[in-house]
Amino acid sequence: MSQQTRLPVLFIPHGGGPWPFMQGPEGNLPDDDPWKELEIFLKSIDAMIGRRPKAVLVISAHWEKVDKLTVSTASNPPMLFDYYGFPPHTYKLDYPAPGSPFIAEHVRDVLRAAGIETAADAERGFDHGVFIPFMMIYPHADVPVIMMSLDPDLTAETHFRVGQALEGLRDEDILIVGSGLSYHNMRMFGRRDVEHEQAATRFDDWLTEAVAIENPVARAERLAEWKDNPDARAAHVPDHDHLVPVFAAAGAAGPDAGERIFRGSFLGKPYSAYRFG
Repeated sequence: MSQQTRLPVLFIPHGGGPWPFMQGPEGNLPDDDPWKELEIFLKSIDAMIGRRPKAVLVISAHWEKVDKLTVSTASNPPMLFDYYGFPPHTYKLDYPAPGSPFIAEHVRDVLRAAGIETAADAERGFDHGVFIPFMMIYPHADVPVIMMSLDPDLTAETHFRVGQALEGLRDEDILIVGSGLSYHNMRMFGRRDVEHEQAATRFDDWLTEAVAIENPVARAERLAEWKDNPDARAAHVPDHDHLVPVFAAAGAAGPDAGERIFRGSFLGKPYSAYRFG
């Protein structure tokens, strides 16, 4: 497959909890809902890519606390409602997309060939970092979805290397998607503070500039310096799990520089989506 026809790599924001379905089973948000622009963006991704992939490999910020990097090998993943305190109907959502044990084992083989050992998990369900955005992207659940956890070290260097190992999957019609949030400060999400919002915006701009670096070595080096950014902790407190998938996406991009394809705002805090290739 030529460089021109390989699939892109995406980093997408998955929003907060079961946000598209808070108004009831019909799933329609009011026009003034702060996540409405994210709903519109996610629903545009299928057309933006221009063709259906054979499968999607999702690196989810909500799959951590594992002993080692883990790949879902489930044929029909169940639902994992890993959010708390939401309306009862949000715990009855269903996303019956199939998994693909064959492709999952192929992913593990690809990583093993790069010296990266993984574990397999045939039981884990779709967490809300997966099923919420993909209910928008592929609402008919007609594309196989394979999940991959974060590596327990949560470093930019490790995840960039994981992404590099996965790059060739793009030539096999497998869409690689990092699902997280470029802003994930749970202490400040619902608060308004001008100085904090300015710091969050500066960090989002820095991240956008970092992923846009054309040289992959320089891109990796810049992303590895994220903790040195004085605004990083404004955007990611108490931890940075929701940032980690962008590191893997930037690694899988290879020579393809990233570009911001969406920027939303939640109470003054920006969050972005990126496309590589």
